[in-house]
Amino acid sequence: MLGDMLFNKTNLPLVNRSMDASMLRNRVIANNIANVNTPGYRRVEISFEDELRHALDGTRLSGAKTKSNHMDSGRKDLSEVHAKAYHPYDPTLPSGVNNVDIDMEMAKLAETQISYNYAVKFGQGIFKKMNAAIQCKSIQ
Repeated sequence: MLGDMLFNKTNLPLVNRSMDASMLRNRVIANNIANVNTPGYRRVEISFEDELRHALDGTRLSGAKTKSNHMDSGRKDLSEVHAKAYHPYDPTLPSGVNNVDIDMEMAKLAETQISYNYAVKFGQGIFKKMNAAIQCKSIQ
């Protein structure tokens, strides 16, 4: 009961999903970079932020499924938001061999690292607040 309140009623599950998405994106980008000279390779991307934005949008209605085979309606519950890999439609060949642009991939890698570091700091802040509350101390 207390563990559920501390860990599932806070932003920690959201931070966890964000860190998972960053790690998956990091692996995908590393794979794209490794295949920069592979003829015919199709780069992979991760979708997470748009799905998360829709789930957090309070102006959208949320629907309830009464049976598991019913179609989803409205915005998703945060527990249903996960990072997904996909092949984007990109008919260009920036490298002349495949659709991997090394400069773009390196920029995405740096952006992913910043996003991951932010999620870690945010998670540390949540634990710091919990620790201060448990010890009845103020937060500096």
